[in-house]
Amino acid sequence: MVEHIDEFTIYLINIKKTSYNTVLSYKRDLGKLDTFLNSRGIKEVTAITEDVLSEYIAGLIDQHFSSSTVSRHISSIKAFFRFLIENGDVSSDPTELLKAPKVEIHESRLLNMDEINTLLDMPDVETIKGQRDKTMLELLYATGLRTSELLALNVQDIDLSIGCVRCMTGRSPRLIPFGKKAHDQLLTYITETRKELIDDDETTLLFVNYQGLAMSRQGFWKNVKYYARKAGIKEDITPYSLRHAMAVHLMENGADIEMLQEMLGHSEKYTTQRYVQNKNNTFRQKYDKANIRG
Repeated sequence: MVEHIDEFTIYLINIKKTSYNTVLSYKRDLGKLDTFLNSRGIKEVTAITEDVLSEYIAGLIDQHFSSSTVSRHISSIKAFFRFLIENGDVSSDPTELLKAPKVEIHESRLLNMDEINTLLDMPDVETIKGQRDKTMLELLYATGLRTSELLALNVQDIDLSIGCVRCMTGRSPRLIPFGKKAHDQLLTYITETRKELIDDDETTLLFVNYQGLAMSRQGFWKNVKYYARKAGIKEDITPYSLRHAMAVHLMENGADIEMLQEMLGHSEKYTTQRYVQNKNNTFRQKYDKANIRG
């Protein structure tokens, strides 16, 4: 993709007469995207999809970039693909529906334990959909997974014998523990509920929709917002709200920054800094002691 970025840069300078600083900004943003794509094994611009770009933007949000910075990255990517289409390098625009979430994550209100417990109890477990949704919410809050990581899980990534999930889609693979509530819910879902959702025995995805296909980010976000409204939470709640609440609640119960950094998959400690505390015990022992849902 580097050659396309270079061509785009030349186009901005020679044809669009774009300012030097703006060109540098475009190149820096697209360079960051290129690094992400390389980590996913994507080398050609024709292989870039809307889902891949949505995952990239979600990653920026998880790294606590401001809304204005995320919006700038999206603008850079959109401009780049307009150039690629005009140049005949791609035939469709994967950025057409791409937009930054309206929520400002730094200012989002922290859900308290009563609200979390109420929210996680909202799905109707007498239904297949309710069982699936409750499992997703329990696992999300127990582990702090990113939405993209949660939706990419396969059944074999769950180890019920040790109560851990293997997350293979972040910057580096990591093993994340979960407590009894999530364990029991996963056991029921995997051994009973999931069989009602899949038609193809070869499907390995943990969470699927009614067609037995991968769930979309948008679909899961809508589910979270639906259950939040049902729980009487008036704020604009997103999956990130559960990730954030998990980290803070664990911190309040004795977890330390190294544990949280490993669980959340942060590459830099500063993104986990607000949760800093003591540094003792082993990772699993610290989780068991701090675990807020058993």
